[in-house]
Amino acid sequence: MQKIYLDNAATTPMHEEVIEEMSDCMRRIYGNPSSTHVFGREAKAKMELSRKKIADALNVLPSEIVFTSCGTESNNLIIRSSVDHLGVTRIITSNLEHKCVKETSHEMAEWRNVELVKVKTDTNGSVDYEDLEEKLKSSDKKTLVTLMHANNEIGNLLDVERVQRICEETGALFHTDTVQTLGHYPMNLAKLKVDFASCSAHKLHGPKGIGFAYVKKSTGLRPQITGGGQERGLRSGTENVYGVVGLAKAFEMAIQDLDKHKNHIENLKKYTIQKLQESISGIEFNGLSADLDHSLYTVLNVRLPFKDALIGFELELKGIAVSQGSACSSGASKVSAVIESILSPEEIETTTPVRISFSCYNTKEEIDALADVLTKISEKHLVAH
Repeated sequence: MQKIYLDNAATTPMHEEVIEEMSDCMRRIYGNPSSTHVFGREAKAKMELSRKKIADALNVLPSEIVFTSCGTESNNLIIRSSVDHLGVTRIITSNLEHKCVKETSHEMAEWRNVELVKVKTDTNGSVDYEDLEEKLKSSDKKTLVTLMHANNEIGNLLDVERVQRICEETGALFHTDTVQTLGHYPMNLAKLKVDFASCSAHKLHGPKGIGFAYVKKSTGLRPQITGGGQERGLRSGTENVYGVVGLAKAFEMAIQDLDKHKNHIENLKKYTIQKLQESISGIEFNGLSADLDHSLYTVLNVRLPFKDALIGFELELKGIAVSQGSACSSGASKVSAVIESILSPEEIETTTPVRISFSCYNTKEEIDALADVLTKISEKHLVAH
């Protein structure tokens, strides 16, 4: 049976070159980067070279790149430390954020008595920028705005430059979760002037268990994990040298091949939209995911015109992997909070959302196979009703 992987927003297959780079490092570099002998210095040099490559690609200082285990840890570090150490007493976010941002913000409200404010979003899942500006101007409290650059489920892109300008005018700190966009878009973090950003290697064909937080030097952020002083005091613990090397290689390849991969995936997304519209009557798309100018080119969120809670399982039986929501939901197939926020109760009861997410390894033949299976499932529901 064919195996078709269309869940790349959850995680991506590693590039062979990344695996080779990590394997070579595992064989040759085994010292602790904190050790002062030659073996430790070799490991430290490997890490610092990797850090510099990433920093140069983003036009920031190497000291502003803090290696973590993933985007979730990066986001936790930024939000929690902003409250604990930077005097933040107010967080502005949205109902459409990743769980690691949403739940951490709620915890800060519950445990640290931080005021939690939700910016308005419309039925497409887009942020109301005027509402954000009004909310920022309505209080003198030290505020952290945390809004994701691209939604991991419906693909909506945030106007980061506009949000940054609003935050700068009102003196707010600005954190954007860039897990779905770093390595997929050219990014000059110095020019964007954001205070904080985050990255996970496994979203750009690197290894799992490694990521980084971008922390602007002037912010004065402090660690959440202590006990060794690694990562310039911002993240204690023995460094994941092999993961860092894999991350740097994946990031290097992503930037190097960005235009080629973006063109391939955008064409594939266009083809998918056209193919599904031709094959299934009444199909729609959630959020702005079908708007190529305002959504993440790697994500398409489909709304099938029938209710089928087992759609993921049925596709899997045919060898096709997609998602019915976020991968960070303990395998649950219930409607996600993002979909609940943008669809009416009637739409939720009568339609089925499916997230299709692409990578440079996907092909039109795979989309044809997906469309064929979805068409047959759709026809089965049509007969049943």
